Parts: sequence; C-alpha cells; structure tokens
Amino acid sequence: MYDMKALYQAKTVKDAVALRLAHPEAQIIAGGSDVLVQMREGKRAGVELISIQTLDEIRGVSMDEDGTLRIGSLTSFSHITRDPLIQKYIRVLGEAVDQAGGPQIRNIGTIGGNTCNGVTSADSASTLHAWDAVVELTGPQGIRLQPIWEFYLGAGKVDLREGEIQTSILIPKESYENCFGHYIKYAMRNAMDIATLGTSVNVRLSADKQCVERARVAFGVAGPVPLRAGTAEKLASGQPVSLELAEKFAQAVKEDINPRDSWRAAKDFRLHIAVESAKRAFIASVKLAGGAL
Repeated sequence: MYDMKALYQAKTVKDAVALRLAHPEAQIIAGGSDVLVQMREGKRAGVELISIQTLDEIRGVSMDEDGTLRIGSLTSFSHITRDPLIQKYIRVLGEAVDQAGGPQIRNIGTIGGNTCNGVTSADSASTLHAWDAVVELTGPQGIRLQPIWEFYLGAGKVDLREGEIQTSILIPKESYENCFGHYIKYAMRNAMDIATLGTSVNVRLSADKQCVERARVAFGVAGPVPLRAGTAEKLASGQPVSLELAEKFAQAVKEDINPRDSWRAAKDFRLHIAVESAKRAFIASVKLAGGAL
C-alpha cells in the first residue's frame, strides 16, 4: 500500500496547472518510476499526488514548422528510442535513454520525469545539454521557454515555478542539423544501475569532412548538475580532424568539470573516466559524421 493523502487526475494541461495552483504541495506523477518508489520507502508519506499520466497532448515526438524537434514530456524512454524522428536526427538521445534501468522502467519512465527530478545522473541529461535542449514550461502566465542548463538549479532542484508543469523538451534545428553524437555511460553494471559518469559528445564537420565546425560535450555526475565543458568545445571548433585533436579535446574537459568523491567512485577516478570517455565519444562522433581518424 502507498501512504497518500489524495490523488487528483488532471484532464488537460490547463487542468494540471489549476490543480498545481490549488494544491501547491502536491507532487506531479507521470510514469511513477521514481515517485512510487520513494513513497514505498516512506519518503513521501501522506503526499498529495497530481497525475498527468493521461495527457496525450504532451506525449510523443513531432517536428514544428521551423524544424524544432518537440519531445512531449510524457514520452516514455522506449518511445523515444524507437521514434523515427529521433532515429533520423538525434539517434544518440534514443541510445542514451535506452540505458536507463531495465525494459519495465523504460516503458513507463518519461523524459519529463527524468529531467524534473533534477539529478545529475539522469541518462537523458548530458545528451540534452549537449544538444542545446530548451525546456517548455506551462503555467498560469502561459508558456515559458528555458535553456536546459538554466533549468537545473542544483542537486535535485529545478526551476519549476508556482503552478507550472513541464510540457515539452525542444531541440532547435540548428542544434541537430548535420550533427552526429555518441553517449557513453560508465556504471558498475551493464543494466539497472545509476551512472558513475555519463558523457555525451556531438560534432558537426565541414563539407569535406576535414575540420570540426562545431563540437559539444556534456557530462552527468561531473558536478552537482549536468554540465557542458565549454573549454573543450572552443578548443575543437575550426580545427582539423585528428587523433591529436581528440586527445587535446578530452584533456580540456578537466577545465570545466568538478566531480566529487562518493561511495560509488572517487573524484580522481571520475576525472580519469571523463577524459577517456570524452576522447572515445569524440572519435565515435567524428566517424559517425563521416570523418576519418
């Protein structure tokens, strides 16, 4: 049994916002893969819940007229992995969320829940940062758009304001067009494990595939929130493709990350993993983009 005070079922996004305003202490529940576990453990005893699980208007992947990829916040990990638009334009996101939990978790876990938890180890987080994702939030004043790196405020804390719910994750066309990426999750087990470190890289090469036009690299568990390594990104921009560049790119990530010691891994070990995984993900991304190394 779950110890809850009340369960409210939202019928529309507008209804969900009204319920949030009427019950400001209530917890939003979508797939429930995190919330129900916390309740079972007694961490949310007596909680009020607002279920948005049936809101199909914020489920699924589509493309806006300007080419922006729109991922509804209720889209499950399994749906994202299989979706044709994701496979065509940002396949690495599908590959990243396909490493979350096991099949049961991926069938019910949602991209909105994964980001709204605010945890740095979320498998979607580093890839969404590396692809310049924008969070769409709907509240009493209408729609608010926020870059994902501003949405994460601290460990387990995101910028959800009074009455707001997250309705979509947006990937601008400029952020995915002619870009190819690779995600590496380092964990103690191959499945059903939290990332010790997550690394997502993507590149856009010149027309002749000889130079890096743009590079992105982002990490999970390299700081209290997911983060980009801007120093490495600037270093690679405009440079000829080479293994030497891959090594310099990887070493440069140390300028911007700040992993911590924990029972799962020491700081120095995480730094070592960050450098090695950045190098491997950079090389993989260049090859996916048609470059030769």
